[in-house]
Amino acid sequence: MARQIFTNARVVTPAETFLGTVELHAGRIVRVDLGATRAPGAQDLEGDLLLPGLVELHTDHLEKHLDPRPGVRWPAAAALVTHDAQVAAAGITTVLDALSVGDFDDTSVRSRGLRANIQALDEAREAGWLRAEHFLHLRCELPSANVVELARPLLDHPRLRMVSLMDHTPGQRQWTDLEKFRTYTQKDERWSDATLAAEVRRLRELHARHAEPNREALIALCRGRGLALASHDDTLEAHVHDGLAAGIGISEFPTTEAAARAARALGMGVVMGAPNVVRGGSHSGNVSALHLAKLDLLDALSSDYVPHALLHGAFLLREAAGWPLARAVATASHNPARLAGFEDRGAIAVGQRADLVRVREVHCVPVPMATWRGGQRIA
Repeated sequence: MARQIFTNARVVTPAETFLGTVELHAGRIVRVDLGATRAPGAQDLEGDLLLPGLVELHTDHLEKHLDPRPGVRWPAAAALVTHDAQVAAAGITTVLDALSVGDFDDTSVRSRGLRANIQALDEAREAGWLRAEHFLHLRCELPSANVVELARPLLDHPRLRMVSLMDHTPGQRQWTDLEKFRTYTQKDERWSDATLAAEVRRLRELHARHAEPNREALIALCRGRGLALASHDDTLEAHVHDGLAAGIGISEFPTTEAAARAARALGMGVVMGAPNVVRGGSHSGNVSALHLAKLDLLDALSSDYVPHALLHGAFLLREAAGWPLARAVATASHNPARLAGFEDRGAIAVGQRADLVRVREVHCVPVPMATWRGGQRIA
């Protein structure tokens, strides 16, 4: 394989940004130098930024394509084509597709398509037509009666990297504010107070019956498998302490400053949604990711439901939180890679995989101009 050289680029490493040259060979970064070069065949990036390929820990973007309209189920392979293309075009080279295991609604796409979705991912990867590298993240809904039954046969899947424990029961964690829950859940319907009260009562009954035994069973099943474990929507300090005691190392989307502070004090990774940064706040009325960043309580971002938000959110950390660009970009590359147990990607450094993104800022928005995975252009 011929060597590739990118020069006259503003290279972003985990520590600094500088005008430099990056050389690739056989899918790896073999040299990183200060300054430009006139070596034959070197590609002039014209002063554009050169970032490491982004690493996405938790996106339910695939599920959005599987269920594009209420009651509409899209073919898994066709949904995956669009999802993968959008991920690669957003500069994401490694993605953990967060697929829900268990749901409150037996008719939802999350309940009906889990195995078909994983089969589509496996077949697409084996056929070699995926642009980004896809792994699995199982989002386990603890109050669901069958979550353990559904998760058990998937825990030894060779592409599984992460398991998160979730509880979307209204009145706690993400949905502490019941009005926010009503607005999000009813969508185009018009729930009366009586309907809301009945739904909340039903979901709380499921929580009371299933959440704790399912949590204990899943933690026991995950132990010893080398998986990254996350607790979702921590709100109280007790949530974080309980997670650490169970061997959980990631606090994913904490909803309060107190929970984020507790996670930082205990050495847990704090992951926030990049859409929270882009929008300037949480759609659920929870703590602002920018607020946590300004308090040095943020380690990594996730695009969540908009792929480009991962890159955009990182750049906004520079603008709105005052972070150096290198530190901001690390929240979308180096830091999530390490939280998921990847040591071979997420940074522009000798020996790392040649996952790269050329970025140009247009009207204060970072635009991915080209994406390479293992030295091969994918977008």
